[in-house]
Amino acid sequence: MILEDFYKVLSEEKVSDSKYNVTILVNEKHEVFKGHFPGNPIMPGVCMIQIIKELTEKFTQESLLIQTLTNVKFMALINPEATPELRLELDITLSEDNLVKVKNTTYFNDTTALKLSTVFKKI
Repeated sequence: MILEDFYKVLSEEKVSDSKYNVTILVNEKHEVFKGHFPGNPIMPGVCMIQIIKELTEKFTQESLLIQTLTNVKFMALINPEATPELRLELDITLSEDNLVKVKNTTYFNDTTALKLSTVFKKI
């Protein structure tokens, strides 16, 4: 974990061979929110992408490097004080050319916060 104590996994479920549902709790008191933004904390997009990478590494048991990001859509602001619990749906496909493809949708409550597709390279 790059950001120490940034989030905690509350639950994880393997829905099928390639699909996982994960619920995390974001630490609303973490230092990153003091700068992004003071008095009005918002989850940085790069932190969400890092969480997705770390969860994918956990499920694949591989060290990964982002190769491409496509269809990145931030659809709602995540305020960790108001909604610290997030649900991530991950669809992970392993390919024979050392690539890991991931489709993600992240929610808080019934609100879709993020949709993205990414390709990681195994390192």
